[in-house]
Amino acid sequence: MNPLNRLEPWDLYREGFGDRVGALEATDRKGQALGLDDAFTAWVDLTRKTHERGRSVFFIGNGGSAMIASHMATDACKNAGLRALAFNDASLITAIGNDLAFEQVFALPLTRLGAAGDLLISISSSGNSPDIVLALETARELSMHLVTLSGMGVDNRSRTLGDLNFYVPAPTYGFVECAHQLVIHYWFDTYMKRFAGGAN
Repeated sequence: MNPLNRLEPWDLYREGFGDRVGALEATDRKGQALGLDDAFTAWVDLTRKTHERGRSVFFIGNGGSAMIASHMATDACKNAGLRALAFNDASLITAIGNDLAFEQVFALPLTRLGAAGDLLISISSSGNSPDIVLALETARELSMHLVTLSGMGVDNRSRTLGDLNFYVPAPTYGFVECAHQLVIHYWFDTYMKRFAGGAN
């Protein structure tokens, strides 16, 4: 067999993913490192405060991250009773992208539906997608709370914009997207156990 066509052994691939997840980093708005337990606790508490104040939780992402956003918005609404929404309606996205600019597909809905005290959760493998960055900047202008999930480049733009930033130091979309699913499910399961009577 051509060595270029030889698959990486499953155990090495699995261990590589575990290593990347184990290297998860969390930072605050100033870029200061946070302990993971403290960062997740802060995220859960922020979610609860958002709900108690009658505010909304918005999820945004592109491609595979868009599917994570839709999934988590559904679970947050159905299982936890949160006012949760993902901006993934096809007609809305294509109308904004065609008539205005694709980078506004999340920012524009935020200006219509978002308000101070809402929570925006962004999911971006690269952390540099223009529509994600503009949405984060727009949410900041609206005095929303921001949580970012990103990966790949250590200096990606999303990491500088959130109140809480979770970064996966992995070089491939597969590793980052899988890690983001694990991160966001851990946040949600912890929220459910503390405030909604059980895990998702």
